[in-house]
Amino acid sequence: MPIYLAWLSGLRIYFNRRVLSIFVLGFSSGLPLMLVFGVLSFWLREADVSRTDIGYFSWVAMAYAVKWLWSPLADHLKIPLLHKRLGRRRSWLLSSQVFVVIAICCIAMTDPQQNLALMATFAILLAVASATQDINVDAFRIESAVTEMQAALAAAYLTGYRLAMIMASAGTLWLAALFSDGSSYDLLGWQHAYLVMGLFMLPGILATLLSKEPESILQQQQYVNGSWYQRLIAWLAQAVVAPFTDFFNRYKWHALLILALIACYRLTDVVMGVMANAFYVDMGYSKEEVASVSKIYGVIMTLVGAALGGVLINQFGVLKVLFAGAILSAVTNLLFAALSQIGYDLMWLTLIISADNLSAGIATSAFIAYLSSLVNLAFTATQYAMFSSLMLLLPKFIGGFSGQWVDQLGYGNFFIMTALMGIPAILLIMLLARANELLARKKAAS
Repeated sequence: MPIYLAWLSGLRIYFNRRVLSIFVLGFSSGLPLMLVFGVLSFWLREADVSRTDIGYFSWVAMAYAVKWLWSPLADHLKIPLLHKRLGRRRSWLLSSQVFVVIAICCIAMTDPQQNLALMATFAILLAVASATQDINVDAFRIESAVTEMQAALAAAYLTGYRLAMIMASAGTLWLAALFSDGSSYDLLGWQHAYLVMGLFMLPGILATLLSKEPESILQQQQYVNGSWYQRLIAWLAQAVVAPFTDFFNRYKWHALLILALIACYRLTDVVMGVMANAFYVDMGYSKEEVASVSKIYGVIMTLVGAALGGVLINQFGVLKVLFAGAILSAVTNLLFAALSQIGYDLMWLTLIISADNLSAGIATSAFIAYLSSLVNLAFTATQYAMFSSLMLLLPKFIGGFSGQWVDQLGYGNFFIMTALMGIPAILLIMLLARANELLARKKAAS
């Protein structure tokens, strides 16, 4: 079969009903992230909040990095009433999605110039609800299909996720400009934009209600008679301890190498992303300009990157695409450093945002597929939450200092520094590939 026909055949899987459902749920997962992380920094900067405070404000998103703390509940706690009607995964999904909508509306009703602490509180509520939704969307995705379909599901999830991020960022900026009275900062414009964003959660809610509950092989704890303390200990052993010990039992010393890679892989783009919108404001780009570039070129390159990532994984394997994605993520940060020296230039902004979205699509689809391959279906939500939390813990913590670094170093040196943060991930992938090769040789020889 000619290679182009093989590639076209590979793309056919994206029209599978389950894959389309994951695409919509990915959109539902990606929407809140930018409302609590990316576009919110644009709002705060326009409201004259300092870069240092914006950096600290990004720690709100640490909720995504500690979601493993409550992820066992998704595997082992039944939500009253909803569980019988929807099942475990869909009942948790619906509950978290409703809280996401409530939190978005609460942020919309707040003025950061008058009460920044209250806005931070509502942002934390949104982050926790959004992280809970992510836990269950990931578990739903992994349990929905066999291993051979996971790359396609990861690509569909990523496409929906990235489209929602662009919708939440570019769409919110457009709406804030549309509802604005023309002044440099208009609170009502931002508030109305956030209320409209709340409506975009409806497709995800409908997908939850219309989807079929996936089959699960979750290990259910058989409780013995005893005191509440004994039952609690038994539950913790099954719901919390077992998923962690299972991972280390399966991967032995390789587990440490894997965890180090997970902790470092997103470092370069997450730390840079904290200051991206503040950078656009300080460089003189308007909300409409940033929104237009992100909406048009960002959408196109996100679709190309996510789909290309899924196809490349099937052709070359996860680790090779993971390696390429790590290099691309670092290189695009250097492009932002160049833009800081060029100054205001809409053409360069378009090229750089396009390159950033393309590389992010490839890297993230490979990373999601890699994390999914590590999960034991007996502990789906807990283990994937552990991996995805570790993925964000270090980057989010370091990102909180990004405002201070920009004030001290300037944008150009800051972006170069974030590009260098990609080197550990590149080296770890090389070490992991070598370790896997040695392990394969030992198995072949035995």
